[in-house]
Amino acid sequence: MTQVSGGFAELDLLPSIVAAVHATGYEEPSPIQAQAIPVILAGHDMIGQAQTGTGKTAAFALPILCRIDPDRKEPQALVLAPTRELALQVATAFETYAAQMPGVRVVAIYGGAPMGPQLKAIRQGAQIIVATPGRLCDHLRRDEHLLSTVHHLVLDEADEMLKLGFMEDLEVIFNAMPESRQTVLFSATLPASIRAIAERHLHEPKHIRIAAKTQTVARIDQAHLMIHADQKIPAVLRLLEVEDFDALIAFVRTKQATLDLTSALEAKGYKVAALNGDIAQNQRERVIESLKDGRLDIVVATDVAARGLDVPRITHVLNVDMPYDPESYVHRIGRTGRAGREGRALLLVTPRERRMLQVIERVTNQKVAEVRLPTAQQVLEARIRKLTASLQPLLEGSEASHGELLDRLLTDLGCEPRQLAAALLAKLTQGQTLDLEQLERETPLVPSAPRERAPRSGEGREPRERRAPPPLAEGRVRCRTALGARDGIAARNLLGAILNEGGLAREAIGRIQIRETFSLIELPEEGLDRLLGRLKDTRVAGKALKLRRYRED
Repeated sequence: MTQVSGGFAELDLLPSIVAAVHATGYEEPSPIQAQAIPVILAGHDMIGQAQTGTGKTAAFALPILCRIDPDRKEPQALVLAPTRELALQVATAFETYAAQMPGVRVVAIYGGAPMGPQLKAIRQGAQIIVATPGRLCDHLRRDEHLLSTVHHLVLDEADEMLKLGFMEDLEVIFNAMPESRQTVLFSATLPASIRAIAERHLHEPKHIRIAAKTQTVARIDQAHLMIHADQKIPAVLRLLEVEDFDALIAFVRTKQATLDLTSALEAKGYKVAALNGDIAQNQRERVIESLKDGRLDIVVATDVAARGLDVPRITHVLNVDMPYDPESYVHRIGRTGRAGREGRALLLVTPRERRMLQVIERVTNQKVAEVRLPTAQQVLEARIRKLTASLQPLLEGSEASHGELLDRLLTDLGCEPRQLAAALLAKLTQGQTLDLEQLERETPLVPSAPRERAPRSGEGREPRERRAPPPLAEGRVRCRTALGARDGIAARNLLGAILNEGGLAREAIGRIQIRETFSLIELPEEGLDRLLGRLKDTRVAGKALKLRRYRED
């Protein structure tokens, strides 16, 4: 295996883990990683105070993987997360960092999914469990010895877990684990409730505090545009028409997206190249050199491919796809505004990504202003400005160098100077419309994604939340839960929870309707009270289901 020196290699991590980290594109540990990894490797209990986006997942995942014995096919480490989404994210990170550790298995345990496969993964020897507290307690009620072999416990976003009401579940989990365990607690804030947990369950913990690191460079002008996902390429093409950039890097999430956008830009005449994880190192270096010396003006890249990219002439960063976390956003926009220059960062935001925009603004402590897509009129004005700028340097001395040719052309063509000038302009701007009406027909405005709102009274229809449910089938009743779309709930989450906890057959459950702030589920009227009793403690996505009969007005 290739030995890697510097950065993560200096933290006494296993070479296989260092290699896996470098394969993701990370070369230097973040401050929380540099401070926390040695403490956790040494076996100390620890309190880490750090915001989302500081790299804290790797701060506990890397040292814990170093202490896992792949030959022991039993749970050895437990990570608790407040939500299903975070649990899946953490589990994926563990799998990524353990890519070169044969025999190490990770299982994510969360509500709203069948318990059978989760239990099977544990019995088959998963050494690392990433779980939400509610679902883990469900498993403990079936097997109180489930965590008896776990000696490493991490509470990720502990303050969020307490906000969601998991205090009692946490106490159950603590009591189900060996007292001799190592406990690591991460929290953005340390309220009294968190300090109380630390006093009861941590032994002489080391305290590491990382200030919010994401104060982005003030000289970078940041803005976002609301757009529908299927309109991104037309939106990018329209933005590039009006943005006055020297060199630009556009960030997307996938290799295929780099190829698709590069192809669309090439078709419009831009000097552009793709940069993704499949690009060989020598080719990557040629792309960067071409961007530096002006042979290229645009690079379309993934996060991994663009790490370490330093080209002072980059004036614009265009986030075509939303980054996965605030830290990635800061890394991205840091590609501009370098060497004391000003820079501009644009972010395309789909309706489903508004929450991540809010997280980015909160973590960076900076407002990302909303702007609108340019109109056809603005595109036309930009094209005329560029044409004017390209002709201006040619005016001086042109009559002396081309005057005789002009006279001959006028004679041969038998036309007026204005006619000839118009013909030459048409040839010069071939393929580029400079007529407003034609431009509006050829490139209809891509509207920004509308803000979601409930319809106002008097608009001819009922608000979404109050529309009448469809008629019920005979023998069924409608039940209501306060969990809805705003909680990240999908119909399959509710279906899985009721099938697992309620003991019903699939055909016994009727229509499931997900609304913004609640959901409606059709259940059999016979035995409903017993069913609701069985579902009394059920949690979905870390939140109490609290299912009850729906009283229709």
